[in-house]
Amino acid sequence: MASMTIRDVPDAARDELASSAASSGRSLQEYLRSELLNLVQRPDPAVRIRERKRLTKSTLSADQILKHQDEDRP
Repeated sequence: MASMTIRDVPDAARDELASSAASSGRSLQEYLRSELLNLVQRPDPAVRIRERKRLTKSTLSADQILKHQDEDRP
């Protein structure tokens, strides 16, 4: 299994991550590992859009879809 080092993380970000880890009862390493694994399992938005376009036979561009999606957000 590989190891990673992340440099130049602002202290405030590190402290917030450590707080989130502690709140979940995990070490910072366990917490970050879990978050990284969750991140790689999320589909890329462009892949999701292409798949949805294929299924719905939509002719909208990815930019148009994202624009409409953003309009629905506060």
